[in-house]
Amino acid sequence: MSNPSFWSGKRVFLTGHTGFKGCWLALWLTKQGATVTGYALEPSTEPSLHGLTAAPGSAHSVIADIRDLELLSRSMKACAPEVVFHLAAQPLVRRSYVNPVETYSTNVMGTVNLLEAVRSCDTVRSVVIVTSDKCYENREWQWGYRENEPMGGYDPYSNSKGCAELVSASYRSSFFNKHRHAQHGVGLATARAGNVIGGGDWSEDRLVPDLLRAFGENRTADIRNPFAVRPWQHVLEPLRGYMMLAEKLYIEGPAWSQAWNFGPNDSDARPVSWIADQLAGLWGSGAQWRTEAQAEQPHEASWLKLDCSKARQTLGWIPRWDLSRSLGAIVDWHRAWTDGRTMTDFTLEQIEHYESTPTHD
Repeated sequence: MSNPSFWSGKRVFLTGHTGFKGCWLALWLTKQGATVTGYALEPSTEPSLHGLTAAPGSAHSVIADIRDLELLSRSMKACAPEVVFHLAAQPLVRRSYVNPVETYSTNVMGTVNLLEAVRSCDTVRSVVIVTSDKCYENREWQWGYRENEPMGGYDPYSNSKGCAELVSASYRSSFFNKHRHAQHGVGLATARAGNVIGGGDWSEDRLVPDLLRAFGENRTADIRNPFAVRPWQHVLEPLRGYMMLAEKLYIEGPAWSQAWNFGPNDSDARPVSWIADQLAGLWGSGAQWRTEAQAEQPHEASWLKLDCSKARQTLGWIPRWDLSRSLGAIVDWHRAWTDGRTMTDFTLEQIEHYESTPTHD
């Protein structure tokens, strides 16, 4: 488990803190006692998790573009961070078909800019670059991809994440080489997570938000690819992995400066239709879904799984919540929001429940 005593007083620079995943991480780090500076664009949805949970005592927020190298470098130096998490991204496959230039400039050059800012900031000791399970050359295998599989990506989003991995590997070899760690002092790793789900996600063209939107409006949800299989996991699962990895990079450095997969147990790699059925049952009130009737859809992978043996065996990271519990937590979160609960408190309560859950392999 992530060590709270490690994070107490640590200065952290977090890109993408206004996004769904970044906001959960900012809350968790702040809860652990870290001083967090977030750097991101304004939230892309209304409502947003950031808007519902931003409060005095939370992360210091810099609203700016990751593609602005000068401002990014100034902001990082002002924070003087010891740990950097890079989550800022254009995160949607279908949007990448509409705007590939934005996708590549944000996901690839944004990563270059982040690493350049790290090079000019001598306080940094630990860097975790978050990419995606979709970075691999997807061959529609029924077994999980390992960290040494080739990078690829059919669509611009997936390909841009493969590019971000290659950029990170180049910087690790050229500027943050393991064998010269005594000189530069930076541990640099990349993290590839499965499909993350959780409360507070209102993104377009994502399965769980689309289902909850439809159920909340008492209409039938339209599903694009009901038979597509994905490695579903609650957002807290990979975030715990990122935090554990950041600690190892800070304390030991070179041995952990590599790529890491964080995905669910094999039993939780489920088809879209299974998720839709489970959420409809948890929601009740006659919630229903149907296959979207369209003649042509942009290409999306049909089968995708991760092999997380390395994180399990060497990092000691093992998922805590199975998929059924994760879906229940999401419905609980959404109902708390519709009931007018204070969502900072409720989100922190879910983090505490997660922390207290025993790990079962």
